[in-house]
Amino acid sequence: MKVLKGQDILALGFMTFALFVGAGNIIFPPIVGLQSGPHVWMAALGFLITAVGLPVITVVALAKVGGGMDALSSPIGKVAGGLLAAVCYLSVGPLFATPRTATVSFEVGVAPLTGESPMALFIYSLVYFLVVLAVSMYPGKLLDTVGRFLAPLKIIALAALGIAAFMLPAGGIGEAQPAYVAAPFSQGFINGYLTMDTLGALVFGIVIVNAIRSRGVESPQLITRYAIIAGLIAGVGLALVYISLFRLGAGSHEIAAGASNGAAVLHAYVQHTFGSLGSGFLAVLIALACLVTAVGLTCACAEYFSQVLPLSYRTLVVILAAFSLLISNLGLTKLILFSIPVLTAIYPPCIVVVGLSFCKELWHSQVRILGPVMLVSLLFGMVDAIKGTALAGKLPEFLAHLPLSEQGLAWLVPSVVTLGLAVLCDRMLGKPREVLA
Repeated sequence: MKVLKGQDILALGFMTFALFVGAGNIIFPPIVGLQSGPHVWMAALGFLITAVGLPVITVVALAKVGGGMDALSSPIGKVAGGLLAAVCYLSVGPLFATPRTATVSFEVGVAPLTGESPMALFIYSLVYFLVVLAVSMYPGKLLDTVGRFLAPLKIIALAALGIAAFMLPAGGIGEAQPAYVAAPFSQGFINGYLTMDTLGALVFGIVIVNAIRSRGVESPQLITRYAIIAGLIAGVGLALVYISLFRLGAGSHEIAAGASNGAAVLHAYVQHTFGSLGSGFLAVLIALACLVTAVGLTCACAEYFSQVLPLSYRTLVVILAAFSLLISNLGLTKLILFSIPVLTAIYPPCIVVVGLSFCKELWHSQVRILGPVMLVSLLFGMVDAIKGTALAGKLPEFLAHLPLSEQGLAWLVPSVVTLGLAVLCDRMLGKPREVLA
């Protein structure tokens, strides 16, 4: 029976970590650290739950079912499950996350040198997605290209930045913004959504499993074990990166006051601490981090859609890279603005499908439980999403004052109540009858 060597398992863990650490993972913690002030570690705790805990749990859940999101969502039916999968893949693929990797790396590393002109962004994003296209054409070599080469470089660069954040703080901690004074934990929790790590985990599951299989491992038990180990390695790495970036942001009040996003905070810190040489280092770090994630997302999306559309994997890689190129030229601020309502709406049902996958042995029918709870979580997640848009004033008054509504978690209590009712109905109905052929 084929097994992975220790160095292959480590490379797999590095690859998984490198796939996760992209644009959002690097730009959101510094701005949370800056804006939360003395409440930084309470905000960090909430952030780590949605940006580390949930993704690792998701990798474990996917490993148990063989790596595919379709297997995880099968109890809600082929159409609904396929629709949820398509929305997740598109969100972390060509609509939001993949284009964002290009815009973040441009704004942090290139724009300070060239200016934020549309032409400079276009030229950079064109070269960027040509590289993504070239690497994504050979998904079977990801463990070698990413796990053994790009990931270690990325980890060394992030380690250097993390050590500097603690050893060379830019200044003292400033005042917190009102939202963080009122509810630092929930603000951090919601900001963890924006990294898209849980959605990324749903997408990367199949990439991780395929990387294991590319080494000749066929045993489902071994595939599950290696995927879980990879997820845990990635989780530890993510937590260390986030903690160092929170510290970096919290100490940057004097040099980055009024910064509108984490990219500006990072640039201000590196320029202050390391000068122009540091700006070059940051440009390489961000480009490398974002490039690896973009490759993983493109591979995963092409892999999924090649199974549901009459198009080959390589044709889809070209289409996805071209579409991501177009969207990336909208700019970072617009991308984040568009993505927040969508992510707020689709995260709750994704959390539900992952969380309940561990409990399926506790009830007679997974269909009776999963469908209603996911539907309710989606509906109330949409309420949370609308509250963050210009349509907020048109919502009925009672929807604006639901439990945990202020924290952006209006979906949680209704989902738990629905779960209780669904379990009660499941107990009363008993085991479903088997249909005789």
